[in-house]
Amino acid sequence: MSENMNYAARQQALEAFDFGGRILDSVRFGNGHINETFCVTVEHGDHTTGRFVLQRINENVFKKPKEVMENIESVTSYLRERIREAGGDESRETLRVLRTKSGDTLFKDSSGGYWRCYPYVEDTFCLQQVENPEHFYQAARSFGNFLYLLKDYDASTLHETIPRFHDTPHRYRNFRRALKADLFGRAQSAKEEIDFVIGHRKDCAKLFDLLEAGELPLRVTHNDTKLNNILFDEKTGMAICIVDLDTIMPGLSLSDYGDAIRFGATTAAEDEPDLSKVHFDLSLYELYTKGYLEGTNGALTPLERECLPWGAKILTLECGIRFLTDYLQGDTYFRIRYPEHNLVRARTQFKLVADMEQRWEEMYAALHRYC
Repeated sequence: MSENMNYAARQQALEAFDFGGRILDSVRFGNGHINETFCVTVEHGDHTTGRFVLQRINENVFKKPKEVMENIESVTSYLRERIREAGGDESRETLRVLRTKSGDTLFKDSSGGYWRCYPYVEDTFCLQQVENPEHFYQAARSFGNFLYLLKDYDASTLHETIPRFHDTPHRYRNFRRALKADLFGRAQSAKEEIDFVIGHRKDCAKLFDLLEAGELPLRVTHNDTKLNNILFDEKTGMAICIVDLDTIMPGLSLSDYGDAIRFGATTAAEDEPDLSKVHFDLSLYELYTKGYLEGTNGALTPLERECLPWGAKILTLECGIRFLTDYLQGDTYFRIRYPEHNLVRARTQFKLVADMEQRWEEMYAALHRYC
């Protein structure tokens, strides 16, 4: 979309939503790479000002924006009820969807783009990476509490906004197809990584087999449990609100837990080329596990708790498989800065998996200190 068309579409969206006052300005906002995001400042009738987050949904990623918003509206409405029951502040502890002047959760502009809006949660900050262990612990409690509040929500009623997103057996099958095709002749340069994945093929099905057997429950899952999807209170430093709800779907609690461990319990960046710097951080793993179990407040089943280390291992393996698959397919999904970028990313993930396997008994010992 050209800049002029984009501006015109934004102006239409600004006219469509019921901000309850006069719009003072709207500026680009945040560090997100998927949706276009703007901060809108509004002056109300009593001369106070308020801010809102206006977003154009990326339909290349989210093919059915209406289903995305149906999930978000349903889950956040349910969360507000639970927060009220617990005596919390629903205006700060979950997002609220701002409706259009016609009462809709979405606005479709003249070019076909879909827009949505939330009131801005004031006096908060977010972090792009773990700056101290307390932040990681707070994130764990927050994501654990998210599961606890939604423990009685029927996850089967939610739309699958990105089909088979954390379906590890499906990711493994995609990898095998990419390997067989080898369209870019890259398999030879990734032989060690390919052998690693094939050697772990049985691991890929472990959690899904338990789900299909009815031994693990279907949960409401966030599916993007990175630190930067939590708002922290500026005064208390406490994690108070989970954001970026586009990928709320039915899934496994172990996926949300495992992806957070993959992202946070490591000593190096996701694309660190020097593997001697890449290690699984057992102390951060234990801290997150402690906070997560506190947050879930007994909502996890005994088998879910016992499978937490498997969640960490399998989600890290799955991410590495996705990076490696994209490398074999010519880098069509993940943004890269150089030709081997996805291969480097895959190597860091597999190094973390190998570290976890070496410290498997220690991981379980840490888990059993809290359950």
